Amino acid sequence: MSERVARKETANVVWSGSWVAQRLGVELVGDGKPDGDRELRDLLGLALRRNPKRAHLLVSNVLGKHVPQKPSVVYGAGFELGRRVCELLGDAEARRAVVLGYAETATGLGHAVADGLGVAPYLHSTRRPVEGVERAGGFEESHSHATSHLLLPEDPNLLAGERGPTDADTDTDAYADAPLVLVDDEFSTGNTVLNTIRALHERYPRSRYVVVALVDMRSPADQGRLTEFAAEIGARVDLVARSSGTVTLPEGVLEKGRALVAAHEGAGSASPRAAVEQGRRPCTRVDLQWPAGVPDGGRHGFTPAHRTALEPVLPAMAARIAASLGDARRVLILGFEELMYAPLRLGTALEDHTDAEVRYSTTTRSPVLAVDDPGYAIRSRLVFPAHDNPADGPGDRYAYNVAGAGFDAVVVTVDSTADTPELHAPDGLLAQLAAHTDHVLLAVVPSYVPSGLPSYVSERQEPPMLPEPLRGPAFSSYAPDEVGWLLQDLSDTELEAPTEEREEAIQSGGAHYAESLPVEYQPSAQYQSLFKAALDLSAARVARAVGTVTETVLAELPHSRKRGGTPSARPVLVSLARAGTPVGVLMRRWARHRHGLDLPHYAVSIVRGRGIDANALRWLAAHHDPADVVFVDGWTGKGAITRELSAALDGFDGFNPEIAVLADPGGCVRTYGTREDFLIPSACLNSTVSGLISRTVLRSDLVGPDDFHGAKFYRELADTDVSGHFLDTVADHFDEVVDAVDAEAKEMLAADRAPTWEGWAAVERISEEYGIHDVNLVKPGVGETTRVLLRRVPWKILAKRGAGADLEHIRLLAGQRGVPVEEVDELPYTCVGLIHPKYTRGATGADGKAVESK
Repeated sequence: MSERVARKETANVVWSGSWVAQRLGVELVGDGKPDGDRELRDLLGLALRRNPKRAHLLVSNVLGKHVPQKPSVVYGAGFELGRRVCELLGDAEARRAVVLGYAETATGLGHAVADGLGVAPYLHSTRRPVEGVERAGGFEESHSHATSHLLLPEDPNLLAGERGPTDADTDTDAYADAPLVLVDDEFSTGNTVLNTIRALHERYPRSRYVVVALVDMRSPADQGRLTEFAAEIGARVDLVARSSGTVTLPEGVLEKGRALVAAHEGAGSASPRAAVEQGRRPCTRVDLQWPAGVPDGGRHGFTPAHRTALEPVLPAMAARIAASLGDARRVLILGFEELMYAPLRLGTALEDHTDAEVRYSTTTRSPVLAVDDPGYAIRSRLVFPAHDNPADGPGDRYAYNVAGAGFDAVVVTVDSTADTPELHAPDGLLAQLAAHTDHVLLAVVPSYVPSGLPSYVSERQEPPMLPEPLRGPAFSSYAPDEVGWLLQDLSDTELEAPTEEREEAIQSGGAHYAESLPVEYQPSAQYQSLFKAALDLSAARVARAVGTVTETVLAELPHSRKRGGTPSARPVLVSLARAGTPVGVLMRRWARHRHGLDLPHYAVSIVRGRGIDANALRWLAAHHDPADVVFVDGWTGKGAITRELSAALDGFDGFNPEIAVLADPGGCVRTYGTREDFLIPSACLNSTVSGLISRTVLRSDLVGPDDFHGAKFYRELADTDVSGHFLDTVADHFDEVVDAVDAEAKEMLAADRAPTWEGWAAVERISEEYGIHDVNLVKPGVGETTRVLLRRVPWKILAKRGAGADLEHIRLLAGQRGVPVEEVDELPYTCVGLIHPKYTRGATGADGKAVESK
């Protein structure tokens, strides 16, 4: 389609960037040529995304990624750029060139550029590692939501500038130092391309590079960098773009963009996942009869010989698709992430074979806000789980401008690696499409296996499906909606060991504390009475802290907004099992009681020295936006778990490592209900106040690489279970503390709540003062001191002089175990428990006895 016809079609149509431009002040300015501004607007619209590096998104109308477009227009845009590169290089140099495209958006564009050059081999970067294929390089994309690019050519010499001659040439030396053509959809800052060239030039130096893009949107400050860079590496670097201009961004646009995304996400602009109608057939398979030996794309390289084999069979494959379309008059060919070229060429062939209106686009990893407004580039989105076992784990994927676009049929084109149960699942892509079109067809292109590799390499090496969360009453005494446990049930496994034996093994380095469980403490009648009295005394205080921390979380979630006083955000509460679980349940109850919000709540395992359960994070990322996850714990001691979580999340994108706690006496977090060290009754007991669930277990013979961490459900302790009583007693005080909570939350949101780490400093001082020299054996705070007395072998208890009712249960437990309680001044905590630094069987207390059992 000519540019003249394209402009005629878009005449008198609202520009698809006007919505963002009006609200953020973002402008597209042409390069000063006649109709420069109009040409940019024909090529580009604007959208917003939740990305900490760049809020706005330039949405191409001719790329075939986010906006369905005629396949011939998409292919023609890339092919024409290839012809311009050929003119720039000259025929002789063009025949020696190698083309490299960028995943995922430019894989099809780069392939079309290579076709325009004529005989150039093509390779695109990939985010899918393939076992057995040696990496020829890699680089980072600085502004992207998913940055790592791999280069995996089947021919290791493809990027080395050492191509052999074609049949028409005999001068082998003429193929040294082949020009490298790099293709991306847009050239914004130039960082990605410069990173690529720098990385490749160090390994495969050459004298000439050509950068190709649909649009060159560099700022004046960035435009001179390419020339300086070329001089720095001693090579020529040319730029070829269909159009050029700049994006003007007003001050504070990133923050304004985040707020705008937050407001519209909160308003429910994102399309929910749909389900297949009962009895409806989700798709019809089309046997393409893809030619043997022809790669599905350029992940491992695509040569002129491959192109020669593909072109003659495209009409027959298009005919097979057309035969399955019935009377559909508006058809979408939907590609899959990096698989852009194969469906694009099927689309161009289908245009020639049918009178139906054919459009082409692909699914994507990129999360973009959808707003149903003609002045916005992304009108709708479908959300579905990843279905190709990506290296970065499962997560949501998206198809834009498909729902509501009036397609009679959608032809989903994937490679065989992505033809998985997830694709066909009730919430998978095929089911999502079935809700919006009458016919869903599935065309599968065989995943290419590089020569010399066994055929199984390209097959999906899938870990077992992660199970759904465990819920009560089958696992735990909590109601099923209160919490989902991302754990495996080890209830039938013998894991308990005597306290003294565990302590000896832990301190000697012979075992990790998470490899076994202490024998569950059975409270005496006296201790049970003490717990109930403590609960009656402190329930209102706990309720106030629950309300304060919950209101703080609701107010500070990145996309939280209030309408009529009610938060519209839906944080996902993720408790650190098990001490955080009762707190998470109470926070969920507060949000429902006060605001009518039913917050998702899960419990996951984190182990000091071993990190958080990575499979639990995988599950969370597959079912929720990681940015919505709020980790919850009961209290802080010295901050060891706070540091552990922060370190453990380094390898996982999108999760916020901050923890929300009921009490923060250690000054280790910024989201808390109080910083007072007071008695939280749930710390007084073990499983019988935590849904009858043990602490978590991580042992290699029980927990495999694809398993959740484990825990036990002590069903046999049901008669002494007070979990529900604890929750109900605290929740009964919610109404009476509302005014106090509102005042405290308002004050807290305005205060400087930066962590002081006062507790850590105190622990280090105590460790040295008492000759322990190991901070792990110093357990500060009422909660941690209780744990020492219930699970470990205590040496002595330090109590703040004058502490009253908060320490009654501590004194009772210490008396039962013959542990001295030493009153001290200037203690930042109400009490501190010390584990004996040189454990022996004689160091169990004055009489060597374990905790008294009923």
